[in-house]
Amino acid sequence: MTVRKGEPWGGPGALPDDGIVVASDLEARRAVTDARRANRPVPTLGLLAGDLARTCGASGREDRLRSPEAQTLPVDLGEVLVDGSLHFFVAHLVARRSWWRGPIVAAMNAQFLGDWDVAPRSHPGDGRLDLFEADLSLGDRWKARSRLRTGTHVPHPGISERRVKAVQLDLAPGTSVWLDGERIGEARALSIRVAPDALTVVV
Repeated sequence: MTVRKGEPWGGPGALPDDGIVVASDLEARRAVTDARRANRPVPTLGLLAGDLARTCGASGREDRLRSPEAQTLPVDLGEVLVDGSLHFFVAHLVARRSWWRGPIVAAMNAQFLGDWDVAPRSHPGDGRLDLFEADLSLGDRWKARSRLRTGTHVPHPGISERRVKAVQLDLAPGTSVWLDGERIGEARALSIRVAPDALTVVV
């Protein structure tokens, strides 16, 4: 059930025998993609590391995942049509030509993108994606970059921030798309949506 303010999110529960332990967002995305494309249920994911794992409070200890300490959480999944081809992401989508010029788009299911606290108010179980769009001057990019570690780059008049269930975006020619840190190629159009509670994860 999508988390609501003042209500608990998830509860005690260890990784089942058929669960999969993943050590990165990319591993998690590949497990989801393999299951979806084979028309199988997505397995429960035990999160060790990655931006979604960090957002969910993972300890990085594999022994915890099968212990009484483990917590089981319902988590949203990002889905995107990239020029009509369906892909998934567990933590984030980034579309850009360069960090230093041109528009940048980030659709965040996790709070973090590497060392950066990109979406300080994001929650991976709220049924929304946090969408950021920016096309800043070089000087403002330097300032924003220096504040990304602490999440103080927003609010900013040049950074659009909204929480969405679905959105369609047209991209400039030459824009590349990254899903959970992996570049999947260039695109001209994105149709992004969230699938609430589509994943079960253990931390």
